[in-house]
Amino acid sequence: MATQKRFIAGAICPRCAEMDRIRSWEQNGIRYRECVSCDFFEQLPIEEETPPELETRISQSREEPTSQSDDLQTVRILDPGQRH
Repeated sequence: MATQKRFIAGAICPRCAEMDRIRSWEQNGIRYRECVSCDFFEQLPIEEETPPELETRISQSREEPTSQSDDLQTVRILDPGQRH
């Protein structure tokens, strides 16, 4: 029986930085991951507590926008039927 290789949705290759190119499979107690775009390949024993997480669109770090109170302005909604 052939081992089924599955793509990891949103995973970014640590070598070529291409998204959705990593596929994973398990065989003989070892987890394999490879990139179909470059020569990245790794194998991890399944007994590990937590395998290193691959960076995805969701897990990749993003810089939080800095808010500056000087740039904030209050918006006032006007009612066209009401006169001031």
